[in-house]
Amino acid sequence: MAYAGDLTQAEFDALLDRKGGPAVAVHGGAGTRPDADPAPYLEGTRRAAEAGLRVLLQGGSALDAAQAAAVVLEDDPSFNAGTGAALTSEGEVELDASCMDGTTLRAGAVACVKTLKNPILAARRVCDDTPHVLICGPGAEAFARECGIPEVANASLITDRQRARWEELHALALKEGADSVRRKIGTIGAVAVDARGHVAACSSTGGTMYKRPGRVGDTPIIGAGTYADDHEAAASSTGLGEAILKVTMARAACMLVREGASPRAAAGEAVGLLRARAHGEGGIIVAGPDGRLGWACNTPRMSRAMIRAGMSSAKAAV
Repeated sequence: MAYAGDLTQAEFDALLDRKGGPAVAVHGGAGTRPDADPAPYLEGTRRAAEAGLRVLLQGGSALDAAQAAAVVLEDDPSFNAGTGAALTSEGEVELDASCMDGTTLRAGAVACVKTLKNPILAARRVCDDTPHVLICGPGAEAFARECGIPEVANASLITDRQRARWEELHALALKEGADSVRRKIGTIGAVAVDARGHVAACSSTGGTMYKRPGRVGDTPIIGAGTYADDHEAAASSTGLGEAILKVTMARAACMLVREGASPRAAAGEAVGLLRARAHGEGGIIVAGPDGRLGWACNTPRMSRAMIRAGMSSAKAAV
């Protein structure tokens, strides 16, 4: 595990356990390769966390802050969301995203969208402007256009790195079958808590690499990939979506906080549940209404960062 800012594990834990908002935590996915240069992931998550805190310090809501952090990560091609997302077996990008406001339990999500640079913006509009929670595919794209969110070409979201990975997997799939291909995992997410104890969460992903078109994982599913409740906590999951769905990991972590666990302990227990009951790999970030933060993963790496009021810069790890 690589740390930025020369922090020890104990010093990181002390920052997470400190009470009082505003505070923001982000993750760049539990699928960060062990052999990858950590620098882009440390820098990307740090910038995202700092963007979220700026929103809170300027009077924005926790949901505004989580959304701002998510947009930074969607726009960073190092992460599996927005630009640089994983490709389906047909060689296209299909994106999922969701958000939730812990004050009112308002939530919004989109799934299987192909023409949106920042699907988290469309998820937010579903939350704010419709009676729905989840809109999928062409219907979600049409709604985004109604809201003035620009349409982009799917090809503009595809990076050379992801195209090269797709070529490798496609060759393997032709020999062994599409469902035999081992898929990389990755998501981005952000949780925020303001000075009054209001919490929110956002998540966004391109899904698993070489997934079947139309496949939907945990990210746009409230309670699995994203959850927020001021009486509990806010959480964003990352990892194998099929496993996370089975244990509704985000809500499980939030309920543990409500029962008295710290966000850091709740994150660890939720990841333990993922492994024990669903045999899954992944991670999670959690923010409690009292300002404490937490994260955990059972993968070799999970890029992540946190910042709270009074810190001059975010602290990151991968």
